[in-house]
Amino acid sequence: MTKMARNSLKRSRQTIFEQIKKTDAEGQEYWTSRELAKVLEYTDYRNFTSVVERAKIACKNSSQKVEYHFVDFTDMIEIGKGGKRQIESIRFSRYACYLIVQNADPNKEIVALGQSYFAVQTRIAEIKQSEGYNELSTEDEQRLFLRHEMIRQNMHLADAAKEAGIINAGDYATFQDYGYQGLYGGLKLKDIHRQKGLGKGQKILDYMGSTELAANLFRTTQTEDKLRRDNIKGKTKACQMHYEVGTTVRRTIEELGGVMPESLPAVESIKKIEEKEKLLDKK
Repeated sequence: MTKMARNSLKRSRQTIFEQIKKTDAEGQEYWTSRELAKVLEYTDYRNFTSVVERAKIACKNSSQKVEYHFVDFTDMIEIGKGGKRQIESIRFSRYACYLIVQNADPNKEIVALGQSYFAVQTRIAEIKQSEGYNELSTEDEQRLFLRHEMIRQNMHLADAAKEAGIINAGDYATFQDYGYQGLYGGLKLKDIHRQKGLGKGQKILDYMGSTELAANLFRTTQTEDKLRRDNIKGKTKACQMHYEVGTTVRRTIEELGGVMPESLPAVESIKKIEEKEKLLDKK
């Protein structure tokens, strides 16, 4: 297979989870077990049902209602010319799909792509549904919320990086650059700073809109989690892992048809928004 053909196949696989997503009359998105099984390359549906059962157990262990995320229903499939047949199927929520790909065969490339896709989607939903965020109605309010979350999360990330062996400031700067390079298509912090047209001393996080902040928040939360979960040790391994998490987030943004973070313009400094908020509070 040529390089062009492989890239084309990869792009088509990256968008397949969006292609099979459905939306009901109430605007709720869902996926069906029959279609997801085919996409994840389970030729025998019975083998896929064992994956679903493991996902249900994980759902229950997470104190989630299994019946909310896994809903049995009867689907119709076409057979022959104009014929149809009823088959048993399951309606999956986004969270159910996330659990399924976590329990599917990790050796399949499409499963790895599914893990990145549903991990990002689930985290974005968690942010939007978190206490306080879903009540925010303006871009400024959302930016303030996410910027403060980034401050808190970067502290957790620094602690996890230290445990992995990244001790001094220079090594941590390199570690951060790897994460940015993954998310920003090879650009380091100084490159992003220059591309955004920022001046000396201006922090790029202070000039990001809510979409870009959310992408970086996911990058940092997932990196911290993976550092701890996989017990990563050593500067080289930690940096490489941060880069891989960044590329995973970037790939999912591309899959969803979003704008790449390096192409998003710098916006008004978050400091000015904070000043406006303080003045309003005084009034």
